[in-house]
Amino acid sequence: MRIEILNTGTELLLGTTLNTHGKWFGEQLFKLGMRIQRLTTVPDGDAITEALRECVGRADAVIVTGGLGPTSDDLTREATAAVVGAELIEDEAALRSLEAFFAARNKVMADSNRKQAQVLVGADVLPNPNGTAPGIYVPPRLNKAANCAVFLLPGPPRELYPMFRDEVAPRLVALAGLSKPPGMLELRLTGIGESDLQQEIDAKLAAIPGLEVGYCARIGEVDLRLIGDDAAVAAGREIAVSMFAKQIFSEDGSSLEATVVRLMAARGLKLATAESCTGGLIANRVTDVPGSSEVFTHGFVTYANEAKRDLLGVPQAMLDEHGAVSEPVVRAMAEGALKASGADVAVAVTGIAGPGGGTADKPVGTVWLAWAAKGRETLSLRQIHPRNRKDFKLAVSQAALDGVRRLVG
Repeated sequence: MRIEILNTGTELLLGTTLNTHGKWFGEQLFKLGMRIQRLTTVPDGDAITEALRECVGRADAVIVTGGLGPTSDDLTREATAAVVGAELIEDEAALRSLEAFFAARNKVMADSNRKQAQVLVGADVLPNPNGTAPGIYVPPRLNKAANCAVFLLPGPPRELYPMFRDEVAPRLVALAGLSKPPGMLELRLTGIGESDLQQEIDAKLAAIPGLEVGYCARIGEVDLRLIGDDAAVAAGREIAVSMFAKQIFSEDGSSLEATVVRLMAARGLKLATAESCTGGLIANRVTDVPGSSEVFTHGFVTYANEAKRDLLGVPQAMLDEHGAVSEPVVRAMAEGALKASGADVAVAVTGIAGPGGGTADKPVGTVWLAWAAKGRETLSLRQIHPRNRKDFKLAVSQAALDGVRRLVG
């Protein structure tokens, strides 16, 4: 079934409002066994009519968000009536619902709100208990332009999401005639690049009949998406796990930090961090996870050399001889954090985020990482991440957490 989403609202194109509808609709529709074919965003006003006409000409169903308010730039109803060739009338039941909404809040309804009771002749009015704008469903039989269903929904998520679940989803399922949605498994990997993953596994996955494969890369992570029936997905998973068991950290969408917290909690282990170049990002990621209080004990942000010396016990002579960004210092940071916190595991990082401060021996992007654990030898690793400061910090935090995962996994 060809489904298109048409988001309306000038604020979405000015950047003052983040458009999260595409992601949300994609997730909800896939659960029903459907996909978004195209997502279009247009400003308020006449552009809605042109865009809707194009969508209706291509799709089996179009979901329009926004433009159902009482103001002069809310023109979605009018645009839809013009495109599908229907008349707008004031619906008495919708008007009574509007009046009741305002009465329940001891407010007087403005005359402009009557506009929100207008519906296309023959269309279904979709109740909106969370706002003033009812939705509208134009079934294909009423569309004189094309055999396409049109859903008009309010823009605010608090109104749109319940209306979609209660009113739109059942109608889409009936239109599509689907019995069982396809299965999907998303494997999340770290420590391998997207192109390397694709090169090593793609041909083997392509040999599985009925399996759709997709990749999505982020800093320090790659998602491997497997879609198909149960047998095809299981076969794809078996191949991926056999080849990349060490790199796979999640099969249920969990973040790397959530995986670390889960593993450490299951083993009754405590974690401490000692951060220089990341400025507390590793600790922040860990403590964003519900239940992290069972695991996390201390977060040392030792940006200055004095902090490394006074809080973690890094010898001044070591700092003078090797510099803050060095293997001896990062190992001393990890071991000092382990001792000061009493945790079972400590991770430390120190690096050069840039854009200045690099040298020939230590270029911008250089980072040293170390992991210390009770009763085990301290591990250390040098990496180079030549990125902007924000992305550098994220990449380093990813490598630090992955080292913890591998240590306790």
